[in-house]
Order: sequence, then structure tokens, then C-alpha cells
Amino acid sequence: MGRILVIEDHKKLLHSLQRGLTAAGYEVVGADSGEAGFYYASTEEFDALILDIMLPGRSGLEVLRDLRKIGFSAPVLILSARDSVADRVLGLDNGADDYLVKPFAFEELQARIRVQLNRGIPSRCAVLNAGDLQLDMTTQRATRAGREVNLGKQEFRLLEYLVRHKNEAVSREAIARDVWHEPNGIVTNTVDVCINSLRKKLEGPELKKLIYTVRGVGYSLNDDSTGPIAAR
Repeated sequence: MGRILVIEDHKKLLHSLQRGLTAAGYEVVGADSGEAGFYYASTEEFDALILDIMLPGRSGLEVLRDLRKIGFSAPVLILSARDSVADRVLGLDNGADDYLVKPFAFEELQARIRVQLNRGIPSRCAVLNAGDLQLDMTTQRATRAGREVNLGKQEFRLLEYLVRHKNEAVSREAIARDVWHEPNGIVTNTVDVCINSLRKKLEGPELKKLIYTVRGVGYSLNDDSTGPIAAR
């Protein structure tokens, strides 16, 4: 099934997660501090990491940033009582793949883990293409027409989402849900701002238009010159 590291300082919750995930068929290692968790993650192999933010010693965000710096590529799911949009965005911008707010349903946690594990490391190592746009999932680098484009983490996530749904119309609400993990779509203005930033970085006088606005729906990324498409 997979090997999971859980970093959680609330010992009752940590033991509960270990029991539940072990019963579900995973091999589980637990750590109750940021330092211990970082040590395990940097010295052993894991398929996924469940990470609390408020940890003694080294915070969860510090652990996450430091692990990504040394090449830790397994999916990271943040599990935190901090439920503001700013906290979620901060976690995702620092390298998390998903964010689940406490209290939570264990079934939902399992479902989110399955989604991340089903993506697998091969998908992270793939190169995604859309016309002359190329995304290297290993290095998190984007190039267009052979020129590297400097993107922030959330810009790269949004662009990856659009490329994976190329030639489809995707709604702002779907983007907010799947990229920002906001089920109520309350960050749609943030989506628009990020789209505009991508357009400035990816499009220009010598390049074909790439990201189209689909009126009344959202956006589509097209890999040809056919123009915007109807919503599906």
C-alpha cells in the first residue's frame, strides 16, 4: 500500500492515525516533533508525509521547506487546526500537496492519501506538454518556446492544472477547489490574479495566446491556434 510518515505532536492523535492507517494496510512511522520528523524524512524512504504545522522545536512549515530544499519529493499532506485561507495558501506555497483542516473525517484523510499516492512519483517525473509549453515535473520548471519561465509555486500548480485539462474549459470554482483546495470557491479573485500573472509571464507579442477566458465559466489553456472553446 505504501509507507507513510506522520509528524504530529498531539500523541493521542498520532497514535490514532498510526492505528487507523496501519489497519488500512499502510506501513506507518510516527514522529512527535519537527526535529524527529525531519530526521526520519531525510534519512528514510517514504511514499507520503502527513504533517502538522504547530510542532515543538522546528515548525511544520520549516520542516516542509527544508525537506523540499534537499529534494524530498513524496507528497505532503498538511493536517492542521489553522483553517484560514491565508494559512492554506501558505502551506501550499511552501511545497505541500494538500491541506486538511482539523477536526477531520478519517475517511476523507484516507481518500486524500489515495489521490496523492495514485499520482505517484512517475507522474511527478513526467514532462507535460501543451504546444510549445513544457512543464518538467521533476524540477518544477516551465519553458515556452525553449525559454525558461520563472514561476512561483502556486503559479506552477495552476499552470500544471490547466495543462492537465488542456483544451477544456475549467471553472474558477473548480480551480479554487482543486488547486487552492477551497471547496466553496472563496478564492476565485485570487485565481484571476494568478491567471493574469501567468499570462504576463507566458504570453507576448511573438507568442500565440495560450490562456483564454471562457465567458461565464472560467478559463481554458489551448495547445493550438483554434481559440477559446465552449464550456464542457
